[in-house]
Amino acid sequence: MAAAHSGSAQADGLVYASLGQLMALEHRVRGLSFLARQPLASILSGNHASRLRGRGLSFDELRRYIPGDDLRHLDWRASLRFGKPFVRTFTEERDRPTLLVVDQRMNMFFGSKRSFKSVTAAELAALSAWIALHAGDRVGGLVFDDHQVQYVRPLRSRARVETLCAAVIRSNHALSATSPDHEDANQLDQVLRNCIANAGHDSLVCIISDFSGASQHTLQLLRQLSAHNDVIAMQVYDPLALALPQQGRVTVTQGQLQVELEIGRRQVHRPMTEFLSGRLQQVAELLQRSQVPVMMISTGEDPLMQVRRELGRLSGIMR
Repeated sequence: MAAAHSGSAQADGLVYASLGQLMALEHRVRGLSFLARQPLASILSGNHASRLRGRGLSFDELRRYIPGDDLRHLDWRASLRFGKPFVRTFTEERDRPTLLVVDQRMNMFFGSKRSFKSVTAAELAALSAWIALHAGDRVGGLVFDDHQVQYVRPLRSRARVETLCAAVIRSNHALSATSPDHEDANQLDQVLRNCIANAGHDSLVCIISDFSGASQHTLQLLRQLSAHNDVIAMQVYDPLALALPQQGRVTVTQGQLQVELEIGRRQVHRPMTEFLSGRLQQVAELLQRSQVPVMMISTGEDPLMQVRRELGRLSGIMR
């Protein structure tokens, strides 16, 4: 259950993350990619021409054929029109910006197994950043809590990954069980609006959150974002939402109010189980309707193992 912490944050890697912990994940992502290996399609698909189907080539110009040119690039229509062979030339696509949207609101400061949702989100952000950097892409992001949003402009460098991870750590260490719940449904939507403005077109956007407060307006923003970008949602959840223990006590907070409940009592256990599982299901259904690929990530397991498994699952769906 969520532990009450006050004073300075102790970076134990479970309740609070550390910068060293996130930087060390670089060496664990080898072999992982958001790009599918041919002949599979990308795990991500949108209405636009997805660049995540491989680094690929982009059209440069149409010019006269020169002996030695690749015959596969002959433009037959132009050649027939002008009576001489013409070829299409290509240049390698530029690196792609990757934006990581990382939730560090108070609703993420909870965990019943292994680590808190906020720490799992921090680990997922670092893993995604290293995967993108190793693919040759620029890495940046938006880290948000209940009050502010930190924007890190995408660059292709390890130093920029460290800057992003440091921003996550700052928000992570600002969390405290003594702080009041400040669930603002508009905060998630505001961050998505900021993301739409900063992402532009042809970016990879990874949204890492429990999606607390998601609404129909959130659904519209996700669809708007994915219309011109490749988007993937990493929904972080606690195992408690799927299987509430039969005995024990749990502290529920709402703003300044804190209530301790005996979950062994039937009149407590049943409504809490229905509320937690129902809320998780509602968010999952909303994300599914957005047609954005979703990775379900539990706080009870190693995030890397889950990302590896989810990438395989999504690639299998796209066969």
